[in-house]
Amino acid sequence: MKDVHAMAPAHGRLRLRSVGLSGIRKPLIVQRPDRQQALAVTFDVAVDLPSGRKGSDLSRNAEVLSEVVDTTVTRPCESLESACLAIAEQLLVRHPYATEASVTASAEYFLRRGVSEEKRSFENYTLLAEATAHRDAEGREVTLRRAVGAEAIGMTACPCAMETCREELTREFPLLADPEFATLPMISHNQRNRTRLILELDGAGEVEVDRMIDAIEAAQSSPTYAILKRGDEGRVVLDAHRHPKFVEDVLRDLFASLPERFADLPDSTGVRAATVSEESIHKYNVEASHRLTLGELRRSADR
Repeated sequence: MKDVHAMAPAHGRLRLRSVGLSGIRKPLIVQRPDRQQALAVTFDVAVDLPSGRKGSDLSRNAEVLSEVVDTTVTRPCESLESACLAIAEQLLVRHPYATEASVTASAEYFLRRGVSEEKRSFENYTLLAEATAHRDAEGREVTLRRAVGAEAIGMTACPCAMETCREELTREFPLLADPEFATLPMISHNQRNRTRLILELDGAGEVEVDRMIDAIEAAQSSPTYAILKRGDEGRVVLDAHRHPKFVEDVLRDLFASLPERFADLPDSTGVRAATVSEESIHKYNVEASHRLTLGELRRSADR
């Protein structure tokens, strides 16, 4: 049978950086420190394509996914990112003409959280993972990189609108000018905030994703919860208004907390974070993002 994929392309002989499959959903079993975790994962897998090949052997991508993921039913993997790394390695084995392989994955993840101990429920988060494998020009050495991340939904309260409201109401109610009331939280408009944090890891170390979720939620004005009675709603709103934040504040507070939260990780660890506030009184959203290394963060904290 003629191998059409291996034929030379008719036009535009360019090396393509990425050709693959996206949106493949698979079950994955992860061995957590205290339990096994079943994840429904969406994978994107790809390799580069040399200029002399017409097409990539895409069925090999699906085969590698099945072989790596299906084994976790009887032998759970250490983490989502370790599964991505195994897939990326095998992609280079199955595609001998390729020099780069990439895998990204996302999965719904649940933790028991609540505004109080008796109202804890399973709150949903997003688990993220990435892996790349790169083969050198001689084809002798493969370099591997992996990343783990999480996204959490919380809320923010606008500090600018809060101070504007304080000034307006002080003119209307002069009693508010009394210093006794200066520290009281004031009304403001709120946003649903989505923040994600990704750590690019070297070596064999693992990161507990729950720690990443804790860092994200601490940087927002307040976490949000599925179960809230009227008193609980008031508590969450007041807590958020006691910690009003721009998206810039969320991002800076998140980065500032990482050196202490992840003191066990080396300086070479890459850090990426992005935050989006879905505005309530504007017809647009506000976002901020940044990337650097833990070493750069630690050096900036020492200044």
